[in-house]
Amino acid sequence: MSKIQVSTNINNESVEYLCEPHDTMLNVLRNQLDLTGSKESCGSGDCGSCSIILDGELVCSCLMLAAEAEGSKLETIEGMSEGGKLHALQQKFLEKAALQCGICTPGFLMASKALLDHNPTPTETEVRFWLAGNLCRCTGYDKIVKAVLEVADDMKESA
Repeated sequence: MSKIQVSTNINNESVEYLCEPHDTMLNVLRNQLDLTGSKESCGSGDCGSCSIILDGELVCSCLMLAAEAEGSKLETIEGMSEGGKLHALQQKFLEKAALQCGICTPGFLMASKALLDHNPTPTETEVRFWLAGNLCRCTGYDKIVKAVLEVADDMKESA
């Protein structure tokens, strides 16, 4: 079987790679591009640990074929910070102890970013609904929800 050449943009950088027709985006990110922040936890799109943003929409990279990224813009957890400075969500997750083992954290951060990109002033119910596709076995969800709401408040005050 011949490989597929894909040209895409990942974290604001032009990227080209070759993939098999059945390769998932998660496998290409982790095994070919050394972007190991996205985690495989379930492999079936149920946990959110592999979440990335594709053309502005949150997707599970374990369910996406790598060939589907042709011409698209992807954001991964590695592109969330800028110039060595943590994104406001990353900083708030640290401050609020909204993480523990770290397997789910990249997915929660990407989902939270996607939410705030779409809705900069979510209610608590909206945050909980948006993050419902992400599973965590270590923390309660309250600290994560509070961190997202505080970042939204901070963004509102600075606007």
